[in-house]
Amino acid sequence: MPEKSYYIYILTNKYNKVLYTGVTNNLIKRTYEHKTKQTPGFTSRYNLTKLVYYETCADINSAIAREKQIKSGSRQDKLNLINQQNPEWRDLYEEII
Repeated sequence: MPEKSYYIYILTNKYNKVLYTGVTNNLIKRTYEHKTKQTPGFTSRYNLTKLVYYETCADINSAIAREKQIKSGSRQDKLNLINQQNPEWRDLYEEII
């Protein structure tokens, strides 16, 4: 993964029922934090440990704008994004480490 990049990502649980969208500058570290439930909150409460979608932005402002765009979309919009990039809903964490 390129340095100085920002990532918008979507996590889900093992049943693919709940979706969470976030932004980070270190996708590997942030996903690990979610997987190990290091921060109490929504993702740990709903066991959102499976990285099913991510995209890269060159700067933080465009990453935040894209995160807001994804979050404001419907659940179906998020499902469409995931199904385009990852139709098997694999945990992409193993591919990025």
